[in-house]
Amino acid sequence: MSKYLISGFADEIAQDLTTQLENLKKLNMHYMEMRGVDGNNLIFHTADKVKEIKERLDDAGVALSALGSPLGKIGIEDAFEKHFEDFKQAVEIAHRMDCPNIRMFSFYVPEGKGKEYKSKVFDRLGQFADYAKANNIVLLHENEKGIYGEKATECREIMDTFGGENFKAIFDFANFVQADQDTWEAYELLKGDIAYIHVKDAIKATGQVVPAGMGDGNVEVILKDLYANGFQGFLSLEPHLFNFTGFAGLEKGESNIGDGPTKVLSGEEAFALAYESLMKMLKYIG
Repeated sequence: MSKYLISGFADEIAQDLTTQLENLKKLNMHYMEMRGVDGNNLIFHTADKVKEIKERLDDAGVALSALGSPLGKIGIEDAFEKHFEDFKQAVEIAHRMDCPNIRMFSFYVPEGKGKEYKSKVFDRLGQFADYAKANNIVLLHENEKGIYGEKATECREIMDTFGGENFKAIFDFANFVQADQDTWEAYELLKGDIAYIHVKDAIKATGQVVPAGMGDGNVEVILKDLYANGFQGFLSLEPHLFNFTGFAGLEKGESNIGDGPTKVLSGEEAFALAYESLMKMLKYIG
């Protein structure tokens, strides 16, 4: 399965880098999408701390698939000047980490008022996009519930305006399900711009996040189609399985989700479960 590039949010294992790296090694993973590490998001660490993190990653043979930044994950009416300074710092850190990819969002907007705020959203995204292009960075826009681009049509508008070598799409199955967006319809609309995948699934009726293939995200069929059409990007695990209903049934080889007892998983257990579920799916895809 060498064609599959597997990464993941290792801060869901633990906050400290030592534990993150130990568990990635157990799973024979050589990439991570770095979000939280040693008590803070990577983009807010000092230059000395970033240097230390990079050296430790190099020693462990682990590279970053993306900076899992919170950029664009503020209200559209929130102050932007300081946020843009954080963005510039993230770009600098991305270069130091030898990682061109930065995950970002398109701002929280009041429910039902996307059209009213579109111009302001696009103005801010444009500032991000221009700076990224000037600094040889790739922005990866994630669909997230509550932001302007929570639905596929708004994501399409964003990609039509900014899409290119320096601005691409993340496809997050669970986020679309939780936003009541059919994932196959979203995929058909966005597949030409998808460069990166967040691997998590969800059940439409409850919004519960479940292992890949156990929800309503059409994960297997979409991944199969992606790879049939030459996809070469990362599959990044984002488990969100801390309280997993149906775990007992899963351990017995059943697929009943929602009717079993809830088990509070450790970060290591949740990450390993997400990894194993994805690996099993990829074997079927071939």
